[in-house]
Amino acid sequence: MPLFQNLIDPSVNQLPYDGDVHYWGRIFSQGDALQHYVLLLEQIAWKNDEAIIFGKHIVTKRKIAWYADQPYQYAYSNIHRTALLWTPHLLALKEIVEAKTQQTYNSCLLNLYHTGAEGMAWHSDDERELKAQGSIASLSLGAVRKFAFKHKKTKERLVFELEAGDLIEMKGETQSHWLHNIPTTTKIQCPRINLTFRQMNK
Repeated sequence: MPLFQNLIDPSVNQLPYDGDVHYWGRIFSQGDALQHYVLLLEQIAWKNDEAIIFGKHIVTKRKIAWYADQPYQYAYSNIHRTALLWTPHLLALKEIVEAKTQQTYNSCLLNLYHTGAEGMAWHSDDERELKAQGSIASLSLGAVRKFAFKHKKTKERLVFELEAGDLIEMKGETQSHWLHNIPTTTKIQCPRINLTFRQMNK
């Protein structure tokens, strides 16, 4: 999004209406972002994501992992999942993100995109297990990828280019009125890790 890091104001709502999206830009130095990225690649219990679409069981190339305060049950794409307990590294990252957003998170869904050929279709994070109008903070590490929003009725779009160390937060009515996606591209050949810190209903 903004070209000049020192002009970024996270208090500004990036959405024109029907929701709240706040953008911090890079919260880590290049070296720290790389260190976090390498540790996550090595330490996280990655596995291929799964979905049941029109009755067909799909296994994606994209990998995921889910960590939380306790073994929460979470269902999306018609697949039920159970959270693993936080690693020390993830807890440290959670505390940094919470200090920035002034929110508290009890879980984190991580995504590993190996290349630009792997993305995420248009969707909203509106599962019943998530706190209604709660905060979802997304931390990006690795390759630069586009992150797009599309209004469900007006079809208006907003596109961010998220770099290593970038932090963006969605909250309020965003999930009710906007879809978001990670578009695929042939230009990116490096992996990207995305951590989405979430507020689960207890």
